[in-house]
Amino acid sequence: MNFSIEKNDARSNARAAVLTTDHGEIKTPVFMPVGTVGSVKAVHVRDLEEAVKAQIILGNTYHLYLRPGLDVIKAAGGLHQFNGWHHPILTDSGGFQVFSLNDIRKMKEDGVVFRSHIDGSKHLFTPERVMDIERVIGADIMMAFDECAPGTSEYGYAKEAMERTHRWLDRCVQQFCATEPLYGYKQSLFPIVQGCTFKDLRIQSAEFVASKNCDGNAIGGLAVGEPTEVMYEMIEVVNSVLPENKPRYLMGVGTPANLLEAVSRGVDMFDCVMPTRNGRNGMIFTSQGIINIKNERWKYDFSPVDEDGHVYADTQYSKAYLRHLIISKEILGPMIATVHNLGFYVWLVDEARRHIIEGDFAEWRDMMLPKITHRIS
Repeated sequence: MNFSIEKNDARSNARAAVLTTDHGEIKTPVFMPVGTVGSVKAVHVRDLEEAVKAQIILGNTYHLYLRPGLDVIKAAGGLHQFNGWHHPILTDSGGFQVFSLNDIRKMKEDGVVFRSHIDGSKHLFTPERVMDIERVIGADIMMAFDECAPGTSEYGYAKEAMERTHRWLDRCVQQFCATEPLYGYKQSLFPIVQGCTFKDLRIQSAEFVASKNCDGNAIGGLAVGEPTEVMYEMIEVVNSVLPENKPRYLMGVGTPANLLEAVSRGVDMFDCVMPTRNGRNGMIFTSQGIINIKNERWKYDFSPVDEDGHVYADTQYSKAYLRHLIISKEILGPMIATVHNLGFYVWLVDEARRHIIEGDFAEWRDMMLPKITHRIS
């Protein structure tokens, strides 16, 4: 993997860069659509490529491990061959999903025993096992197995979870180095900074993660209950420690405004289920504000879904028609809304990149933030 910075913004910590993998280049800042079980919900690969213009998507280790299972994925030749997406893929470690199963998992130093949410069967995730699973899935970027503590955690638990994450990271690195990719292309390992909302823990974790000298680094455990301003503060703290010559990935964040604020603070990579999940429920993100398409005011509005038109669905369908589909629970409604929202998110970070290169990112950001946070309905 190669990471090359093209331009640093003069008035913030934003930067434009290129991340090169064996499955292609990724121009950053980048938003990565979430493909939990090997698909981005309600979106064809062709639409991801041609309409949304996604550069990289995510797969979820926990869900793919349970369904369709490692035997199927390995027989297919890896996730790229299985789902038909021949561009970069990142897999999370499944840690967030496992730790969210509060009532059906038990944590030990060795790893986490949990029961499947599908059939109740018992499974064990250890750092070594997760590395092996991610080798089978075959993602270009593999995430280390970590413990994601809630944003409201007390200091003692946050410290304990961070230290366990560090011990598990050592084991992840060891297993990663002891194994080889299965499908003829290189894979990279990204460790994850934890520490909740405590500055000293975040610094300690960032220093530990940076010392591993992996191809890139991630910031986890944010947008999990803490106030937004605290999240921004923690990003600044962590990025003041993480090396500038490696990509920085903020996991699971967030709103369009979160993306621009985090780009300003030196983040390069993002993922979030918000554009897909919220889109399926009728929330439409646009450059002029946020629309609840279910509201009565759109019933007779035959203007395009988004006059700015970032994807074909924006101008091919009207707000009234999309409202009708969503209200009627027609499958096409969530498909249109999802393609639109993903297209908008990708457009937004692409515009951020363009303005970084042109040298007026800070001014553009200040102009955009009031617009994209405005609730039209």
